[in-house]
Amino acid sequence: MPIAENVFIHESSYVDEPVDIGAGTKIWHFSHILGNVKIGKNCIISQNCMIGPDVEIADNCKIQNNVSLYKGVRLSRGVFCGPSCVFTNVNTPRAEIERKNEYRETLVGIGATIGANATIVCGNKLGDYCLIGAGAVVTKEVPPHAMMAGVPARQIGWVSHEGEILGAEMVCPRTKQQYYVDENGSLKEKQSA
Repeated sequence: MPIAENVFIHESSYVDEPVDIGAGTKIWHFSHILGNVKIGKNCIISQNCMIGPDVEIADNCKIQNNVSLYKGVRLSRGVFCGPSCVFTNVNTPRAEIERKNEYRETLVGIGATIGANATIVCGNKLGDYCLIGAGAVVTKEVPPHAMMAGVPARQIGWVSHEGEILGAEMVCPRTKQQYYVDENGSLKEKQSA
């Protein structure tokens, strides 16, 4: 498992072996990358992060300060993890009872954004392009493009591919792309004629 030549690793960080780190990735101060981790191209791992073991991070992800990605977490392309957001990997942990055989997978979809101090309870999938608000606690699966907030998190709206909040007209203010909610309750892009 190689480390690409143009990867930046700050001298205060530790990178265990074996790892696979893609070109253009930057690992900043006081971070620790454990063994059997795969990090894609052009990722940013900010200060004081812990990743692994056996974690997969796809290309173009940004992991902000003070985030730990434990075994069972997989980030798809373009995921943003806000400062101090939290992932778990066991639902009922106890200090004196080993439960490594109970790790639950958490898959974060393409382009998803997780706000600062949000908590993602393990075993749930976060849909592509969803937006998890700061401080939210996700306890169930999140649909693609859903905007989630609160404790426990509940859907309060929709966001576009660019992460813009969609109003009543369902038009992305950044790109002017029109969206609609289909008969299954899923957000879709309206195709131009």
